[in-house]
Amino acid sequence: MKEFTSKAIQDMEKRFRTTLINNIPGYKPLQLLGTVSEAGVTNLCLVNSVFHLGANPPLLGLVLRPQREENNTLVNIKQMGVYTLNNVVTDYYKQAHQASATYPSGVSEFEACGFEADYIDGFKAPFVKQSTIKIGLKLREIIDMATNGTTIVVGEIVHILADEQLIGSDGFVDHTQADTVTVVGLDSYYTTQPLERLAYAKPGKNVQIIPTQL
Repeated sequence: MKEFTSKAIQDMEKRFRTTLINNIPGYKPLQLLGTVSEAGVTNLCLVNSVFHLGANPPLLGLVLRPQREENNTLVNIKQMGVYTLNNVVTDYYKQAHQASATYPSGVSEFEACGFEADYIDGFKAPFVKQSTIKIGLKLREIIDMATNGTTIVVGEIVHILADEQLIGSDGFVDHTQADTVTVVGLDSYYTTQPLERLAYAKPGKNVQIIPTQL
């Protein structure tokens, strides 16, 4: 097994190092992040950094790269206080990839990349109509990372939109049936195939399989 030391990592060619570090954690969640400006211009970007923070209150975090001149996402979240996360489905993974491009400020990635904005009453942020699992969040906290200039955005889930058959009797979400796409690194996309669900692990107990409840 090859070892890469800290010095070896720092001495790597920049593009190789970026690809390696982005890929090494393996499969990651893939979401389209929807926002809208105070002027009503919608914005959509692709993120692979969403993580669970807690269920009560229901919190999700995500990491945004250092702010750039044409990046309206963080500005919109701060101004409006709400945003959405929408799964990517197989028929739209190429359009979702295109949403990672840096479009000029004022250009809606919804329109540029072939997505349709969808809204619910009383919530200003746009959902992605083509997604099968949609999450509406309100901003709870912003953490600026001094280490590398990134920003952690913490949001509370206030809306979940999904077909009833995708959510089991115990709350399990079937992302295979939802046609959810996942990603390794920044550019390698995968569909999901389940192995098994396993019951809560306890010392001295054999691992138990949870039967499908959908």
